[in-house]
Order: sequence, then structure tokens, then C-alpha cells
Amino acid sequence: MDQNSGSYSRSRRNFMTTTGGLFAAAVTAPRDASALLSPAERDSSSNSMAAARKIPIGVFDPVFNHLSLDQMIEKISALGIEAVEMGTGGYPGTPHCPVQELLTDNAKLRSWKKKFEDRNIQVAVLSCHGNPVHPDPKIAERDAEIFRRTVQLAERLGVDVIVGFSGCPGGNPTDTMPNWATYRWPPEYAQILDWQWKERVIPYWKHGVHKLALEMHPGFVVYNPMTLLKLREAVGEELGANCDLSHLFWQGCDPLEVIRLLAKNNALFHAHMKDTVMFKDNVAKYGVLNFAFDTKDLAQASETFRAVGYGHSANTWEEIVRTYMEVGYQGILSIENEDPILPGEVGVERAMYVLKNVRSELLGTA
Repeated sequence: MDQNSGSYSRSRRNFMTTTGGLFAAAVTAPRDASALLSPAERDSSSNSMAAARKIPIGVFDPVFNHLSLDQMIEKISALGIEAVEMGTGGYPGTPHCPVQELLTDNAKLRSWKKKFEDRNIQVAVLSCHGNPVHPDPKIAERDAEIFRRTVQLAERLGVDVIVGFSGCPGGNPTDTMPNWATYRWPPEYAQILDWQWKERVIPYWKHGVHKLALEMHPGFVVYNPMTLLKLREAVGEELGANCDLSHLFWQGCDPLEVIRLLAKNNALFHAHMKDTVMFKDNVAKYGVLNFAFDTKDLAQASETFRAVGYGHSANTWEEIVRTYMEVGYQGILSIENEDPILPGEVGVERAMYVLKNVRSELLGTA
């Protein structure tokens, strides 16, 4: 069957929603690579994993925007979610976290926080993805204000990590729309990049906020580990990465090397758990800059977002989680579901199933 036909898209959707039993076997199966290790190496690996931190599994709340706060907490508690990443404005919105109310009313703040504490769910991260360096001053100030309020709320809640985007300015002082330049030729593009970094991006992000985790995302000046580390070097060690591998898989990055690189530079602050599937036939014909966000576009897509384990194998995700453990990552594994085939709660449930099984196997508690 042609994997890029419309019938393939429908068949794939039906298959992926009805193969829970088969996928469970894939998650819990032993890794083939372990057979290649000597007994001493297996013992050493087991000992290191026995001492590894049990990284909490969390969820990024916009996937539950259709639920009230109480309904969401009930739902994620039933799923066994251990932590949350809360949207505080910008692109994710803020349906479950009324930031201004919580900042101005201590009683509401205590009541809001207690709802999570009563279910043993950690409010671990606040997220305000926006574009505070947008060339339109009204948009830039709006998103900058959202960021400022998020910082204030994080301080009140004792939350160490704030997630966002680096943003993207225009290409010169008179632009009215963002200009995402990545290639330094023809020469005017080099001029755009130099102006953006020197005049807009670096000055804005010299803010001194502890543990700002920027998501490496296309469309913004920080879109891969190199640009992330470039900005970190320019503004300081309070800036690090939200390591969302879904944006890096299609760029050709090796997930394990990315995690190790960021950890080596003390820049691994947060981790989104989201997968990407590559449709090889279409990649061969169209290249990778051909992303689909809706099922109707899958027939000609080169890639699309998937729930954890539905773009790359459970073994791959086991190695990813293993690497987070080995480098001493101190954050959470935050499920962000933007899967057009397994949308909403279904994708969260599938990702949670994979991650819990992988983590249990690594810790020897399966």
C-alpha cells in the first residue's frame, strides 16, 4: 500500500487506535541491545539504573482546555499523572490558571494550589509561550507582560522553571511582521540575522530570571541546540532548553546526543514528551519542510506530531528516558499531545502508558 495515500492515513489511524495490546508488548519487551552486553556490563547498568532518579511524569495542560480545573485534576489524577506544566498565557492560553487573580488574592492562590496538593500532583512548571520581541509593539508588550506576570506567579508558587519561546523579531526596525531567517545567504539574510540578535533578541533576554527554558521551535530565532546555546552564551546561564524532541527529530538531530549536549552545558531545564512520525516516501520527494497539523493533509505530509511511541519505537523512547536519567536531569517528563490522529486525552493516555512502562523497566520495577 502507498503509505502516502489517503487510504493509508485512514488505515493508519484505525490501526493505531486499536492495537493497544500489541503496543503493550512492544513497550515491555526486553531491549535487543542488552543481549550484547557482558554480565559485568549488565550488572553495572542495572546498578546505575537502580540509583537513578524516578523522573516524574507530567502533562502540559492545554490538551485539557475543554475541561474545568476540577475536571482536569480529576482526569489527570485518574491517569496517574504526577506533575503539571501550567499554561499562563500566550499561545497555550490560561484556562486553568487565572494568573492575575492568583497574584492579587492570597486565599485564591492557596485554594488553587491545594487542589493539586490534595491529589499529590506537583505544579512543576509554568509556560507562557509567546513572542515578546514581535515587531508589532502591541503584541510584544502583551507577551512581555504575560511573561512578567508568569515570573511573579512562579516566585509565589516556588516554581523554578518557566517555559517559553525565544520569539522572532522583524528583519529591520520598520518591519511589522516577524522574519524567520536561518540561512546567511544572500547577504541581506546575514544582515537580518545579525540585526535581530544584536538589537532585539539578546537585549530582551538579559533579564536574570532563574531557569527560563526556551523551546527550540521553528519560526523563532532559537530553533535548535546551536541557536539555544548561542543565546545562552550571550545572556547567561539562567537561560536553558525545553528539550522538545518533536521539533528536533525532523531536523535530523539524534535525541540522545541532544540530551547529552544540553546536559553537558548545564542547559537541560525541561522536557516535553512529544513524538514525530516521518513519512519516508514523502520526505524523499518533498524534503522535511512539509509538516502536517491535520489528518486531511497527511497524504502529502513529510511528517506530523504523534503521541510518544507512535513516531519512534518504545525502545527508542526507553533510550531517551534512560539518557535523561544518566545525565541527572532534575525536571519532569511533560506530555504535550498535539497528535492529529490520537487527539486530546487519548494521546495523553497512550503517551502515559508508554512512559510509565519504560520508566518502570529502567528502574527495575516493571
